[in-house]
Amino acid sequence: MNGKIYEYKDNQDWFVGKWGSASRIHTLGFGADFSKIEQELTHLLGAQGGFDVSVIRYGSDFRLIAFIVEIINQELGRQLEVSQHKNAILVSENQKLQMVHLPEQGVELTDFFGQAEAASLGDTILIATRNEGKTREFREMFAQLGISVENLNDYPDLPEVAETGTTFEENARLKAETISELTGKMVLADDSGLKVDALGGLPGVWSARFSGQDATDSSNNAKLLHELAMVFEIKDRSAQFHTALVVAAPGRDSLVVEADWEGYIAISSKGENGFGYDPLFLVGETGKTAAELTAAEKNEQSHRGQAVKKLMEVFPAWQQAQL
Repeated sequence: MNGKIYEYKDNQDWFVGKWGSASRIHTLGFGADFSKIEQELTHLLGAQGGFDVSVIRYGSDFRLIAFIVEIINQELGRQLEVSQHKNAILVSENQKLQMVHLPEQGVELTDFFGQAEAASLGDTILIATRNEGKTREFREMFAQLGISVENLNDYPDLPEVAETGTTFEENARLKAETISELTGKMVLADDSGLKVDALGGLPGVWSARFSGQDATDSSNNAKLLHELAMVFEIKDRSAQFHTALVVAAPGRDSLVVEADWEGYIAISSKGENGFGYDPLFLVGETGKTAAELTAAEKNEQSHRGQAVKKLMEVFPAWQQAQL
């Protein structure tokens, strides 16, 4: 601390300040409350010291904030800049917004952002699917984080991304990162499939087209039963549903989460719910196939359900770290 005294004085404002170990703003002779400004600027400083400012005469928040910011710049060598926009006071540094001080009555969103931007305010994530059911699930989950959800039906001109990867993560990355690059948006893509141990991990990434280019759920299940025809013991028919979720955004490292759902392949189909290999997938040691579970039961324990839970745990920290 160098003991330097700072002062700003005009017909409306008169401030005197110095640098110290803790931040505080106090008044001389009148009862104005500057606790909000004190808290905002203290947060901006972190643990780098503090300002001690006496307000002798007061005319505007802008002058007071600009005075304290100048002290911070002088003492810490920072390059903070103060500006005003629609009655809000903005503090920025190196083209990054560091602090926003709003008047007590707030600011109308349409005034601050403009009519068009205010209508679409908030982060949006694009789900790389045209499936409205899957989109609905993700919409409910991301709503908890204040993020709105779109899907590929909102972008009919986007090309289909060929899934040429040899792993689930590679395919999910291809979709998420390609679409993110084309749209400039944050994108979530998933790739899922069935891995059967006795078949060396097949059908794996080829799960949807296991029985050929024009495969159906029925033909895929028939082929799987044919491939396992000579494997008689259930314990030898172990399998896992696997899912990989990838979130990509321009200029950021992608976020990847994966999960497995352990089980076995049944001798014959059972159950009317679900889709794909669900009628053949025996869930753990329950003796039930995935197609015999309710939608709620399946979502609670499935590979996709587990992966989404993991994603919700790590997504906020990933998003914050990428800013």
